[in-house]
Amino acid sequence: MSTPVSHGSASSRRSPPRTEADPTRDLAFDILCGVVEHRRMLETTLDRSASSDPRDRASAHRLAATVLRYMGSMTELLQPLLRREPPAPVRCALLMGVAQLRHLGTPPHAAVGTIVSLLRRRGLTPFAGLANAVLRRVAREGDTLAEGLDQDRLDVPPWLWSAWGGRARAIASGMHREAPLDLTLRPGAEVPDGGVVMPNGSVRFPAGTRVTEIPGFEEGAFWVQDAAASMPARLLNAQPGWHVIDLCAAPGGKTAQLALAGAQVSAVERDAGRMRRMSENLERLRIAGVEEIVADALQWKPASPANAVLLDAPCSATGTLRRHPDVLWVKRPRDVTALAQGQDALIDAAANMLAPGGILLYAVCSLQDEEGAARVEAALTRGWELLPFAEDEFQGMPIARTREGYFRTHPGMWHDEGGMDGFFAARLRRKS
Repeated sequence: MSTPVSHGSASSRRSPPRTEADPTRDLAFDILCGVVEHRRMLETTLDRSASSDPRDRASAHRLAATVLRYMGSMTELLQPLLRREPPAPVRCALLMGVAQLRHLGTPPHAAVGTIVSLLRRRGLTPFAGLANAVLRRVAREGDTLAEGLDQDRLDVPPWLWSAWGGRARAIASGMHREAPLDLTLRPGAEVPDGGVVMPNGSVRFPAGTRVTEIPGFEEGAFWVQDAAASMPARLLNAQPGWHVIDLCAAPGGKTAQLALAGAQVSAVERDAGRMRRMSENLERLRIAGVEEIVADALQWKPASPANAVLLDAPCSATGTLRRHPDVLWVKRPRDVTALAQGQDALIDAAANMLAPGGILLYAVCSLQDEEGAARVEAALTRGWELLPFAEDEFQGMPIARTREGYFRTHPGMWHDEGGMDGFFAARLRRKS
């Protein structure tokens, strides 16, 4: 039976020993404290970081993301080793240590030593002894402590596990792995060396691949786009000469697909900073002629009606949890409710942009039914008509077609090939 380890006492306070800087763990610690204490998204802390070394940032992201993927099960593993709940920053540091020991293959002396040093650097020296003792126990007895834990279920907040229903365990299994790097190629571009062509035409590289180091990047031969994320624009099947409005368009992957298919694209994005990044992406891809509009999609109207609208609506982003596991711990049920209201408003706004009989391709990178099928069902009561996707439209991804004719993926699909993001899409037609 495990014996709990006592916390350090105030009487043990003394001037902390000088420790060497460790930008990777300092940044990972800041990320985790932001998520746990302030419900701050991982990327927000990363963007605010003073560190400019891409290697430090990448390593910090990987460490923090690993903690967030396994936070529930690692918290449960720690419980019998603690007499009482430590302060949130100390728990974050302990979880970093466990993640290094259990999931990242860090040698025990390094995993323990780096966390002890971190606590001293952050003015938490009274807890350094606790961390040393607890993490050494985990190094010795981790397998025994983890025995019998339902890792999949513990690592998903209960409200999400319930909402996902029968998909929950498969989603959790897919979530536990780092996402590979998927590319969409320009028509006619050669498959880069080392890339694997997926059934839908995406090209996949192992997790951790630096896209800028792949031959063809500077020449604009491809762009980063998860295999599932590449499907909505393909399912829209815009024809050459169509006028297509891409709402909430940044960072521009779907805009690029539409433009390269021959459509006349109006890309609408309300965030000027995101639009600048999208412009840079299109410039690298050597795509010209896209009409770039910085505007709120709820207020903007085109000069003339469009043939189609692609709406990749703002959502909870639970489908991206392989890359952004912070979503698990930041989002709440009330967030989904508020987002659904905004999604309805955007669907209604799209109706005013379309010619009679025009097509709306509605998509969200969410696993929540409230943001997917429920939004479509609500739209059908407001003058829209569903055009179900046919089986032969699912280019290499037949598993993603639901019996209603929707497109639906989750991270547990293509498990042996590395998984994919969670996406939902449906095709609607504006009634005349």
